[in-house]
Amino acid sequence: MIPNDDIILRPAMLFALLKAFPLILLALTFLLLAWYLSPYFILFSLTVCGVAWYRLLYIRSFKYLISMEYILITKGIFFKRIDQVEMFRVKDFIITQPFMLQVCRLMYLTLKSTDEENKVIRFEGIPESGILDTIRDRVLSARKNNNIYELN
Repeated sequence: MIPNDDIILRPAMLFALLKAFPLILLALTFLLLAWYLSPYFILFSLTVCGVAWYRLLYIRSFKYLISMEYILITKGIFFKRIDQVEMFRVKDFIITQPFMLQVCRLMYLTLKSTDEENKVIRFEGIPESGILDTIRDRVLSARKNNNIYELN
């Protein structure tokens, strides 16, 4: 990977499906109730399907852009939110992998920063990769370029 290139990460489709899976099960339950009890349950099933579809699209709308100087987080479908954190503000890194994400080879990456607005930056459902080393190198490079030294 070339260090000057920007890196774009998105949550995996499988992660979005796992997050929407309980709603899909609920929609199927309402569909079964419509079959056995009353056809009015079809309306509930369609409503829950719509909510599940929106959740899937919302999770897939997340975009994480990692450049040499900043991290840009974009979220939202109808109402976009764009957060920017300077790279030199990142302090700590945490990788979390619950069992289901380990099976799917996905991870959560949490970055702690000194930024007042974004103290915790969470990359959810991204594929396993060596992104942590790349971010660490870019943080050290940004601190060096901006003459920022940490005092404990």
